Amino acid sequence: MNSNEDMQRVEEARDVMISALAQTMVIYGVTPSVGRIYGVLYFSEVPMSLDDIKDEVAMSKASVSNAMRELLETEMVIKVWKKGERKDHFIAEKDFMRNFINFFVKNLRQERSLFMKANEQAKPILEELSESSSDEVKDIAKQDLENLNNSLDYFDWTMRLANAFESHEIFKYIPKTKDK
Repeated sequence: MNSNEDMQRVEEARDVMISALAQTMVIYGVTPSVGRIYGVLYFSEVPMSLDDIKDEVAMSKASVSNAMRELLETEMVIKVWKKGERKDHFIAEKDFMRNFINFFVKNLRQERSLFMKANEQAKPILEELSESSSDEVKDIAKQDLENLNNSLDYFDWTMRLANAFESHEIFKYIPKTKDK
């Protein structure tokens, strides 16, 4: 085979992997187009501008820009400076373990935050009703308070888990690689 044919085969293999990355990211709630952009950056040998990415994935610049914002928030891509260029350029964070930890911890903290805000609003109402209402309402309010309090154990555990991921303490118990 000649060099052009070999390069075409490399591109085909990359396309397969980029598609797999995009499909995999759907599992984590990321759209396939964002996953595809990450895949393109992952296999890029050089930093890419928004225009470069737009051309590669055949999406509008606005869509690419929104996707890049999402990828930057989760630290899956990094903005880099390219000498002599005014445009922003981006590279992929290629450490899947780091990507997973950033994404997972961000979602755990967001889940806890949403629940704790709701808890702050609901708990005083339920406490009041558990003390000064009809027996039926008191019983329901007390049960709901018990459920809220029981859920706090879960959120305490998830925060300890998130902290163990961020500090890499988790790797003492589950190493990144298996011993060979």
